[in-house]
Amino acid sequence: MPGRGPLPSAQRQRDRDNRRRASDTAHVTDDGELRGPDFPHDVIPTPHPATVAWWTTWRRAPQAQLFLSTDWQVLRRAARLQEDVMTSAKVSAAAVSELRLIEERLGATYADRLRARITVDTAPALAPVTELPGAGIAARLAASRAAQAADELDAPDDTEPPF
Repeated sequence: MPGRGPLPSAQRQRDRDNRRRASDTAHVTDDGELRGPDFPHDVIPTPHPATVAWWTTWRRAPQAQLFLSTDWQVLRRAARLQEDVMTSAKVSAAAVSELRLIEERLGATYADRLRARITVDTAPALAPVTELPGAGIAARLAASRAAQAADELDAPDDTEPPF
């Protein structure tokens, strides 16, 4: 099969097309969370480290949020192909091609996700939580108010003239 043609553009000329296209797009967030099943050691008892890394990459992929059980079954079969590619002395071109097609259908690259209408949003960066020393804000506020009250008691009375 020859090339697949140009990638779909994000914007169209007509507003109605843009709204429709935006509603047809699946939005996922790149949060780095592990999803799906653990590595299938029942399929590959002693896997190559690159195969385990490949599986972990798919578990952390943002599009894994959309995977159903059937998608994970496809990945189990693809793990066997990945292991053969990594460990065989002579790699089968058909195995590499099939692995590439499976990864394409699951949205491995930017172009694959554009064609599948999957948009990956980055998770907002949150500031780290810093623990404040002491008993907490309530205790510090009470101490501040007590210090203000003490200062007011020590302040000179403005009703008497200074002379």
